[in-house]
Amino acid sequence: MPATRTNPDTRQRLIEVGIEAFLHMGYHGAGLKAILNEAGIPKGSFYNYFDSKEDFASAAIQHYATCLNVKLQQALREHTSPLAGLRAFFEGLAKAFEKSGYAGGCLIANLGGELDDSPICRQALQSSMDAYLRSLATVVAAAQGAGEMRDDMEPVELASMLSDAWEGAVIRMKVQQTVEPLKLVLNCFLDGFLKP
Repeated sequence: MPATRTNPDTRQRLIEVGIEAFLHMGYHGAGLKAILNEAGIPKGSFYNYFDSKEDFASAAIQHYATCLNVKLQQALREHTSPLAGLRAFFEGLAKAFEKSGYAGGCLIANLGGELDDSPICRQALQSSMDAYLRSLATVVAAAQGAGEMRDDMEPVELASMLSDAWEGAVIRMKVQQTVEPLKLVLNCFLDGFLKP
């Protein structure tokens, strides 16, 4: 990053606006000019904060992943059982999707199919996905330890299966404009496949 004096609030605002733009228009569809206009930041200031659009997208991906983990940890703190916390986390995501009119989806999944030619973004996507799966696996392990989930498979395997099913349901949600695919995944996994 350039050695120019920068404002952390401005950088944060850029990232937040960028996440929304990337969610709704994709990486290639989201223009920097429109993002800067929405953020109320002069065009020349962008390069005080990011070296390139790829660097910007990488920061947006990492911030999105951090926020996702914060939501998961908050749901776990608010519930006494790991399974109840996990359910609350996913139900919270479903409510947010519904509130947004089924727009967006998951930034990591959305950009994962679009940025296979960008090593910078690919690294951010991979590390973000790995961190998310580790967090889910930790919850699964806690649920196994509490006797709430089957323990005949490794936590990371179960977490991966749940995450993959959820992301597939998010695609169906966007196409069908309903959270019913998300509810089906939660019911099938949390009340069925993952039960001890």
